[in-house]
Amino acid sequence: MLDLRPNCECCDRDLPPESKEAMICTFECTFCADCVAGVLGGSCPNCGGEFVRRPIRPAALLARYPASTRRVLKAEGCGPAAAA
Repeated sequence: MLDLRPNCECCDRDLPPESKEAMICTFECTFCADCVAGVLGGSCPNCGGEFVRRPIRPAALLARYPASTRRVLKAEGCGPAAAA
């Protein structure tokens, strides 16, 4: 099950569970659409993978399966991934 992480790892923008701006890679690294398109050039800085829009969990299921509250922020900053 997806963590639904609460923020962009690059700019720390809030990305609530219903956000259509949340983008994830296959490892669930989470970034906002603006950082993915601009700073990251469409590639995950952690694994070099592609991004897709994070699906929205139906509100009725959030009580039973809540979103993560653990914020992740790249301390070293973010930019396009080095060649994997």
